[in-house]
Amino acid sequence: MAERTGLGGIMADVEASEAFADIPQNRVLMAEKLTANAPVKPEIVGGLTTVEQVFEHFKPKIDMDFETEEGTARKETLHFTNLGDFGIKGITAQSQFLEELTLKREQFQKIIKQLKTNKLLKQALSDAETKQALINSLNALIKELDQAK
Repeated sequence: MAERTGLGGIMADVEASEAFADIPQNRVLMAEKLTANAPVKPEIVGGLTTVEQVFEHFKPKIDMDFETEEGTARKETLHFTNLGDFGIKGITAQSQFLEELTLKREQFQKIIKQLKTNKLLKQALSDAETKQALINSLNALIKELDQAK
């Protein structure tokens, strides 16, 4: 029953419900698929109180197919041992293919920076004759590096 208080508010009786218990404010409920294939028989695992314990128990991993610049497939398996492994740095650190792409990207960014800021290079590229000489030098350097492999 509702009852009036001296401040003008109405106090309502709280109905008790024993069927459901609220999750305390300092708890997190996490439900996530941690394996690539659904289990044949779902299992309830108790006693896992930390995220690290969940990762240790389920040992989540995924097989990835990356496509190279040549169009061929490259397979790698990524393992996840903590939440940080799901970020860019965590995934890249596990994959040789992604590390190679990251290095190439960094090199291309350095080249772009040079093209934008190097006055001598800009001047050489603006003249058709010096531009062709620079291209010829770079092609000769590429050929020499390929032969050295």
